[in-house]
Amino acid sequence: KAKRLARAVVEKKAAKIKRNVAFKRAEAYVKEYRAAENNEIRLRRQAKASGNIYVPSEPNLAFVVRVRGIIGLAPKTRKILQLLRLRQLQNGVFVKLTAATINMLRLVEPFVAYGQPSLKSVREIVYKRGYMKLNKQRIPITDNAVIEQALGKYGIVCVEDLIHEIYTCGPHFKEANNFLWPFKLSSPLGGFKNKGIHFTEGGDAGNREEHINSLVKKMN
Repeated sequence: KAKRLARAVVEKKAAKIKRNVAFKRAEAYVKEYRAAENNEIRLRRQAKASGNIYVPSEPNLAFVVRVRGIIGLAPKTRKILQLLRLRQLQNGVFVKLTAATINMLRLVEPFVAYGQPSLKSVREIVYKRGYMKLNKQRIPITDNAVIEQALGKYGIVCVEDLIHEIYTCGPHFKEANNFLWPFKLSSPLGGFKNKGIHFTEGGDAGNREEHINSLVKKMN
């Protein structure tokens, strides 16, 4: 009994230390995000003052949602959707934008809606819809300990680390993203307008840039 009590005390202390580490990391990330935001504002103001147009850097991250089913699906399109882990309707995934993934998204554009998610959207999706893939099973993220167990070797020990790695497209983005099960989203509030045509023509499919955030809000 004494041994059990001693072990419980040690475990409690260790858990408290881990909580403090997670809290400090979250604080550091908030400062980092704020600094990046302030820098963006500063550059925009500088450009305006000198009579130039500020062009923001190309986005590194996209959130992709499958909006159409299997009707009229060519084998190549089906394969790309499988590679993107979008096997079901209303599934969503984070994708790191490279020349290869941009081409893949263009090929499946009639079947997906995608765009650049904000930090708020990334955080809300992970916290509300985040499930991890463990032994090929879909398990809810209930504790930082499971994240540390799976991704600790990459320096990812809590949910905020996971969000930071995904949002900033860090060096271990692939491992962090594959740890997450594709997000199962709800039908958007008020329904889709027209899934058969592009967003720029008044529909739902294709690249909607920062407007993906309003769709995420409706589906989350």
